[in-house]
Amino acid sequence: MPPGGSGAVASGLREPLRRAHVSFAATWAGESAFMVALSVVAFREGGPGAVGAVTAVRMAMAALLTPFLATVADRVRRERVLTSIGLVRAVALGTAAVVTAADGPALLTYLAAVVATAALALFRPAHSALLPALAKSPGELTRANAVRGMLDSLSTLGGPIVTGVVLSVSDPAVAFSLCAALSLLGGLVVVALPYDPPPRDMPVKRSPSRDVALGFVSIARDRHLSLITGLGVVQTFTRGCLTVLAVVVAINLLGLGDPGVAVLNAAIGAGGVLGSVGAFTLLRRGGLGTWFGIGIALFGAPLVLVGALPTTVCAVVLLGLVGVGNALIDVCGFTLLARLTDEKVLARMFAGFEAVLTLGVALGGLAAPLMVETFGPRGALVAVGLLAPAVVLVTLPAQRRLDAEMQVRDADISVLRSVPMLRLLPAATIGQLGDGLRRAELAPGAVLFEQGDAGDRFYVVESGIAEVLQRGLVINSLGAGDGFGEVALLHQTSRTATVRAGAGEPLRLAVLERSRFLTAVTGYPTSATAARQVVSEVRRRDALRADQSEDDASSS
Repeated sequence: MPPGGSGAVASGLREPLRRAHVSFAATWAGESAFMVALSVVAFREGGPGAVGAVTAVRMAMAALLTPFLATVADRVRRERVLTSIGLVRAVALGTAAVVTAADGPALLTYLAAVVATAALALFRPAHSALLPALAKSPGELTRANAVRGMLDSLSTLGGPIVTGVVLSVSDPAVAFSLCAALSLLGGLVVVALPYDPPPRDMPVKRSPSRDVALGFVSIARDRHLSLITGLGVVQTFTRGCLTVLAVVVAINLLGLGDPGVAVLNAAIGAGGVLGSVGAFTLLRRGGLGTWFGIGIALFGAPLVLVGALPTTVCAVVLLGLVGVGNALIDVCGFTLLARLTDEKVLARMFAGFEAVLTLGVALGGLAAPLMVETFGPRGALVAVGLLAPAVVLVTLPAQRRLDAEMQVRDADISVLRSVPMLRLLPAATIGQLGDGLRRAELAPGAVLFEQGDAGDRFYVVESGIAEVLQRGLVINSLGAGDGFGEVALLHQTSRTATVRAGAGEPLRLAVLERSRFLTAVTGYPTSATAARQVVSEVRRRDALRADQSEDDASSS
């Protein structure tokens, strides 16, 4: 990591990514503050049972609605989805503020919370699907997710702190008003975000239910996506339990009162900040699957010790470790999901992922009060805390297989990024190209294709020498990292030259089929412009070399 650490990484992100992160920070800070204020209102109305019920209802509604809403996010510019979400949340949270200030029915506040939560549940899928379109490489995507993870942690820290201050001097209505303002900022900052959206195919006619199901199907069909989702459910079930347990621990077990709820939630945020800083260094070494598992384990294991050592200092420190785990989960999980999924269904996959995880939070919110009643606060903490590390141990071999496959993908992407016109593609697109990469090997002197043959593939030299011939004369030699074959593909013509393996060693090639190459290169203005420039330069250079070769042959 270069000097400056995470700050240097954040400042190095390009302008569209910075604006996307401001949107996330504002929205997530508002949500973190809102959760604390809403928990306090619900606890005043009906104790732990009310907190669990409100958590369960709003998460369940979000889980049901998000997959339907996400079909739109895969068909329109995704920053427009973020703007719409910000506006909806601003209205819903503003309504909650007015109702609470007027001492209106708590049920209306809860209904407003359901609307705001349903909108927020679509925010992260749309934002997660937007980042790969903004990032230019897997490394930049990982850095963008790391910065977002830090912002998530800072929001989890700052939102509760501000809410705690507000609750100590005022009432929840003021906190709700602040949350509404932050949501509005999160929506407006991404208006007219500058980037090239991914190319879209013509809409396929299918039933609405099948369209919605594509996100879930993509998860079910991929063992790695299923692994990440399954571990994520364990984490969110724990989070749902923690939503209730944090209130019980702060008020009943530690006697800290309403501001204590904010203190414990802020401790998670503080740990997340530290975890995000460490993630910048750790993730450079790879192993995203393993680090994701470690994050899941850390989200639960500290709760066991909180139950065993129920003091304020221990609770704050140990919940800080939960925050560290949360930071690793966010960075690793969302980077892996984005890289493993077809961009065309990316928002729907993220929505399906969020829907399943949101149900996990709802189940945790329902289970926690029962566990507190059955085992007491300390026993409930121990029982909940043991779940995550146990599941991580069972799935450790699958995590290692995931890491091994990502290493192969990284090597394929590195090959493609050596080609100038492909280097300009967004991370999501070049990742999809890497999935379709095939290998070929030619013995020294073997012909790959003849001048006049039909062009159906694009090639990148991995090792060896590729000789380019026209009229039987060698006019160029291509080495590792050089691409060729684009002229026939882009202009739909026959091969303009013969290519054979040079003498001395085998020619090893990475191969892209015509349809994949054309969809990627011509679908983005920047790469299409670069491709036209490359073709013009290739034709000009080959013509000059052909003339020179003929002159040399005539002279001899």
